Formats: sequence, C-alpha cells, structure tokens
Amino acid sequence: MSHDKSYKLLFGHQEMVIDLLKGFVNEDWVNQCDFGSLEKFNCNYTSDDLREREDDLVWRVRWGDGWIYLYLLLEFQSTDDHFMAVRILTYLGLLYQDIKRSENLKPHDKLPPVLPIVLYNGARPWQAPVDIGPLIHPAPAGLESYRPHVRYLLLDEGRYDKDYLGGLDNLVAALFQLENSRTREDIQAVLLKLIDWLGHPEQSGLRRAFTVWLNRVLLPRKAPGSQFKEFNDLNEVNTMLAETVEQWAKDWKQQGLEQGLEQGLEQGLEQGLQQGFQQGEASALKHLLLRRFKAIPPETLTRIGQATPGQLEQWLENILDAATLEDVFKAH
Repeated sequence: MSHDKSYKLLFGHQEMVIDLLKGFVNEDWVNQCDFGSLEKFNCNYTSDDLREREDDLVWRVRWGDGWIYLYLLLEFQSTDDHFMAVRILTYLGLLYQDIKRSENLKPHDKLPPVLPIVLYNGARPWQAPVDIGPLIHPAPAGLESYRPHVRYLLLDEGRYDKDYLGGLDNLVAALFQLENSRTREDIQAVLLKLIDWLGHPEQSGLRRAFTVWLNRVLLPRKAPGSQFKEFNDLNEVNTMLAETVEQWAKDWKQQGLEQGLEQGLEQGLEQGLQQGFQQGEASALKHLLLRRFKAIPPETLTRIGQATPGQLEQWLENILDAATLEDVFKAH
C-alpha cells in the first residue's frame, strides 16, 4: 500500500481531521467550528491531465451560517514540487466548479472559503513557495491587480519538534511522531498512546487504519528487507516490536555494512585490503545515516572521511541505539 492511499484511509476518519485542525492550524476560526457537522464532500472532477484526484480528500465543517471546506492534498514525494501553488490553483478552480454544480448555486449565492493543506514527509525540507506570488513575474503598473492570489498550508512532517509533538494529545501528532521515529522505544511509546486513545468500540475503524498503515507502510520502511506476519490489531504490533525490532536493527546494520563493504572493496582493491575495508565501513555508515536521519550534513561527511578504522567501527555500533545524529558520534 502506498503512503498516499494509507493516509487517505487514515484521514477518512473524522477524528483525524479534527485533530489536524486543532493541533496544526493555529487560527482562531478553528475554535469556532461546529465539529459535529464535519463531513466528507464527494468531489467529481479531474485534474489537468484528465485523471481523477483519487488520493485527495475534501471535508467541510460548519462555521457560523456557512461551510468551510478543507482540501487535503495527500501526495507524497521524495522532493518538493516547486510549482505546487499552481497545482493548488487548478484544483481549487475545479473544486469550486464542482461545488457550484452540486450545490446548484444561484447568482446571489457565494462560494465557500477553502483551506488547502499539503502533507509532505520528504527527506529534505520543503523549499517551494507556499504562495503563488513568487512564481509569477512582476507585472507592469496597472496589471498587478490582475495577478491571482492563492496560498496553501504546508505541513512538513519531518520539521516538527519532537517535544512539541510529544506534548500534544493528538492523533495526527502521533502519526507524525511515528513517521519521524528512530528507535524501537520511540515507536512503542507512541503505540501505547494510540492503544489507549483508540480503545472504544466506535473507534475500531480508525484503529484498523493505523494498524494497516503500520503493517504495510511504516514498518517495512523502518526495517527494509525484513519479513513479518500481518497484524490485525495495535496490541499485536506492540508485542511484536518488543520481541523483534532489536533484531531488525541488527539486520539493517548488517545489510548496510555488506552493501558498503562491497562498494568500498571494489574501489579500494588497488590500494590494499585494509583501506578497502575502511572505505567499506565508511560507506556503510553513510548508508545507515541516510536511512535513519534522511540527510547528512557536509561537516559530518568530512568527519567520516577523516575517521580512523576504530572510530568507524564505534560509530557503526552506536547507530543501533542512537536517537539523534549527535548520539552516533558520542564516545563510549
């Protein structure tokens, strides 16, 4: 199952959308919403390449006498989309056309406000403009007033502070914590919260959605190449983690070490076996750091390149339990 589809399953539940608004949209109007009115809006339109926007979700909630629409763009990529604001402009136009048609709006009626939200979990920070303004060339005098105005709310999951997320009793914060987790303890701590929060029978659907996402998306990404049975409940996932994740981490390290050694030995045969082995350990360390922390600062790459064999070996051991990049390079 892809990230897009698993998130659509999760954010197909009212509780997730409410927690998304309450925890991550810091605006006064959110507190004035009637969350009992929150409902999905079934769109019927296609994008510019004539594909239905199947992975997007539209919800609406009562605010005063009218509706506010929430457009959730669930499209995960490894890097940002520089022209995302143009896509949002297109999708909003199509959404308004569908609202006009489905609600049979009359000439005196007004279109509802829409909040576009882009969820992103790429390795690198989002750099694209969140407003269409910077994407349009400056206009001559008199033409400026005709420029379009559109802005979207970006939720860059990897950039939220760990302590901030941990301090929220919030389902979406728990989701982001799991996405950013780096140790078995990180995952288990959040799982215990979810098991407690989603214990009521009426929450069985959302509980199942989290279980599916853990099974098919998160755990395979955290332990690539590992084999495990499918679980039917969050309690089963938690029990499995206590028994096997430590072994997964060791397997993960070994896979990275073998891959790095192979690359390093090929490059270092002419310079002798010892240098090739050292290059292999350095390559393995870089491979694992990218897996765990998504990016390696230039100064860290320089430090690895200048390390002794003993330091490389120690850092490879440290990565099993390191919660942060700095922990990897601590002396023991």
